[in-house]
Amino acid sequence: MLLPKKARPYAYLIFPILAFALLLNLQQGANLTMPFLNYELVLCRVDRLSMAFAYVFVIMCFLGGVYSFHVKDLLQQVASLLYVGSSLGVVFAGDLVTLIVYWELMAVSSVCLVWARRTPEARKAGYRYILVHIFGGSVLMAGILLHIQQTGSIAFTHFGGSIASYLIMISFCLNAAVPPLNGWLPDAYPEGTVTGSVFLSAFTTKVAVYALARGFAGFEVLMWAGAIMAVYGVVFAFLSNDGRRLLAYHIISQVGYMVCGVGIGTAVAINGATAHAFAHILYKGLLFMGIGTVLYATGTARLDRLGGLAGKMKWALILFMVGAFSISGVPLFSGFVSKSMVIFAAETGHLAAIVLLLNLASVGTFLSIGLKLPYFTWFGKETDIKPQPVPVNMYIGMALTSALCIAIGVYPSLLYNILPNTPVNYQPYSTTHLLETMQILIFTFLGFWLVLRKIHMHATITLDTDWFYRKPSGFAYYVFSVSICNLFGWIERLSLRLVSAVVKASNNPPGYLVQMSRQLRSAFTGSEDPSPEPGTFSPDRYRIPLGFMVFVVLLIFIILLLWYLFV
Repeated sequence: MLLPKKARPYAYLIFPILAFALLLNLQQGANLTMPFLNYELVLCRVDRLSMAFAYVFVIMCFLGGVYSFHVKDLLQQVASLLYVGSSLGVVFAGDLVTLIVYWELMAVSSVCLVWARRTPEARKAGYRYILVHIFGGSVLMAGILLHIQQTGSIAFTHFGGSIASYLIMISFCLNAAVPPLNGWLPDAYPEGTVTGSVFLSAFTTKVAVYALARGFAGFEVLMWAGAIMAVYGVVFAFLSNDGRRLLAYHIISQVGYMVCGVGIGTAVAINGATAHAFAHILYKGLLFMGIGTVLYATGTARLDRLGGLAGKMKWALILFMVGAFSISGVPLFSGFVSKSMVIFAAETGHLAAIVLLLNLASVGTFLSIGLKLPYFTWFGKETDIKPQPVPVNMYIGMALTSALCIAIGVYPSLLYNILPNTPVNYQPYSTTHLLETMQILIFTFLGFWLVLRKIHMHATITLDTDWFYRKPSGFAYYVFSVSICNLFGWIERLSLRLVSAVVKASNNPPGYLVQMSRQLRSAFTGSEDPSPEPGTFSPDRYRIPLGFMVFVVLLIFIILLLWYLFV
């Protein structure tokens, strides 16, 4: 905000470069602490787990900055950088107090990227988004306070199985969009700005994965939740008609692999969750860049309104397909060397059901993002849409992100060397793994090709877990808003009447009592009050001489004095 208007876009590039240089100079095991009340805050804790997430966060900030370089909106510029900074704050937080401060700052800054689109739908989605995250923050605060009461410690380390720990885990799972706490994500992310959704796709859910890996590795409930989550996301993604909503549901699916890896809890599983989070941030950002470019050029991301853009936006198609191949786990692309590590961890743990669910999710991923989304966007029926020119920086951002996705796929050691548990004893390019992957991809493609003519895109309404807070929202609004406002209004009117009665009684107590007695007698007997204006009080009508009042006061004073002296 303090920079000149023309210099603000360069902050997208300069700040991430400076942050990356700082990361390169951080030493493992370093801590930055400060006293707070009777505790010690750990503002910065450096280890391999935090550094792996920090690297990709800063890289994605730079790539998103290149993609967003043309944006002149101050709200988006400030909110996106603050969003990345607060995410890094969570990653390096070594205590729960620092954690919750950055956690809430992350929620506030991210919702601005939804509201910045300035449409009625974005406004409504943003309100729902922030209300859900306020609830999650409240649960996190309750868990932290209960944890401090039970243990006397604010350290952010691995938690046990207490009630406080589960409250903290529920809050982390909400940010990770674990069903049934997932409705906020596909509700809000498609309504963000073209560039804002790129940032949204990268940070909130992956920060939650980091927090789960830090505090709840090995919790079996997360293993099953993640596996179910992976399948859940692809089912709703395939039903989606909006391109960005489809990608949003695939965030849920892909984060499911990470949550599952955290739940398995072995060294290779944590490595797999971290590696997949790293790769996912890049290719999911690339996918949102691609569909965002289409939205920017055509004004819509609905698949039933798109088609025939291959010749008009070929570079967007080519670069998008790099992200599509990456998320589908195609060999030589980043998802192949990260997703398979989680499945390998499940195989070594003899978790046949988990392996089956994760492989089913892989089929659905290639089907919806590798085939359905590009077909109905760039191929399919011809439309009369004439795309407007796209800023060149958007294509540059996509090209740089694509290069990283390919580089990680070709040279896995670029990623494996920064994982938290070393050495990484995993070889993705084994013959067995290559054959299994190619079978999945080929048969999925054949299935899609055989039923292609029967697939027709049209607008649909898909009920998700957000139904549980959308449906009763009217009743909840009446109970918690309208009725409470009516109650306070009634209390206010009653208070004003009591004040008015006290004022009248203080002005002439005997006369007021006479008036009240006449009104009560009139109410019980049914006779009308002879006063000229029923319901009004005239102090002159019943006024008693001042001397009588003085006499009464003196009499009361004498009685109290005698009581005090002789009793």
